[in-house]
Amino acid sequence: MHRLELTKPDGRRLTLYSRQPIDPALAAPSPFAEPLNASAHLRWHPLRGEWVTYAAYRQGRTFLPPPEYNPLAPTVDAAHPTEVPSGAWDIAVFDNRFPSLAEPLAGSTPPPELIVPTAPAAGQCEVVVFTQDAKASLGALPLAQLELLLQVWGDRTARLGARPDIQYVLPFENRGVEVGVTLHHPHGQIYAYPVVPPVPARMQAVAAEHWRAHGRGVLAALIEGERQDGRRMLYEGPHAVAFVPVCARYPYEVWVAPIEPVEGFAQLGEAQRADLARALKTVLLKYDGLWQRPFPYLMAWYQAPTDGQPHPESHLHAQLYPPYRTRERLKYLAGTEIGAGFFAMDALPEDKALELRQVQVEIEVEVNPP
Repeated sequence: MHRLELTKPDGRRLTLYSRQPIDPALAAPSPFAEPLNASAHLRWHPLRGEWVTYAAYRQGRTFLPPPEYNPLAPTVDAAHPTEVPSGAWDIAVFDNRFPSLAEPLAGSTPPPELIVPTAPAAGQCEVVVFTQDAKASLGALPLAQLELLLQVWGDRTARLGARPDIQYVLPFENRGVEVGVTLHHPHGQIYAYPVVPPVPARMQAVAAEHWRAHGRGVLAALIEGERQDGRRMLYEGPHAVAFVPVCARYPYEVWVAPIEPVEGFAQLGEAQRADLARALKTVLLKYDGLWQRPFPYLMAWYQAPTDGQPHPESHLHAQLYPPYRTRERLKYLAGTEIGAGFFAMDALPEDKALELRQVQVEIEVEVNPP
């Protein structure tokens, strides 16, 4: 993997990744000439015992730009600057122009004094451009590109996690206007948090308790059970699996994971990474094949906290949440789910897994598999 680090005119960082050497003469473009000069802040939620971040300036961010202008497409000319340059690169990562979390800047506005504790919204928000092809999708990319993406996520996790103010790194993708995406060019984001957020913190606590009681991770035990049962498996390779979990809270929810536990992307071996890419591609192709359209989803990758401590209980994996209840209407969270956090499913995971299992997909054969 090759990497080139650049700085945009407005001061944001851009990192280009490729399987081949990158021209060091490439320059970093930007639709913006000046720094944002705004900062977010945190407010404490006393009833939930967690932080909420506030970034009111995000109201002015890009929203469904005209189709002739794509800020994620490579720059064509000086009159139409974009976020990424033309040139031979495969994946680009740059600082979000409108971050919910960011490094505190000199002269930035301090957090307001309120009736609850406040703090600077330290952290980092990055945009990850999966490919230069604006009409592609993550599932349509070659396996080699997906393997590179897994490497990139590992590199970003290591670099962001090395900062003393970062405790957790979460790569994710929102796909489709149904889940709020504002740009159609295939891309995702990475959020680096100053604390372990509530959802991964809860999963981490459960995993640690299971490890202390049984000497193995809870997800490793679940994967063993799913492989033995077989009914909900969508992909089972030598090193990775994809399945509709027996405890799915959403119709067509799918988890993707290496079979052997690893704490994060950086700990994946070459063979694991290759098979994990194949598992992910299989799921995404099945999604599109079932619906015969670009299938909307939210995909979040969970890994160990970046606190410098060993986490043998952690198990890298993705959870994918499509927004559909049925083929006819969108699934919105109900009162019991939002108000109580108690999910109510009106479809059996086994039935939805069967629908996905019946979708036939074709994936390219690797010439020299690891």
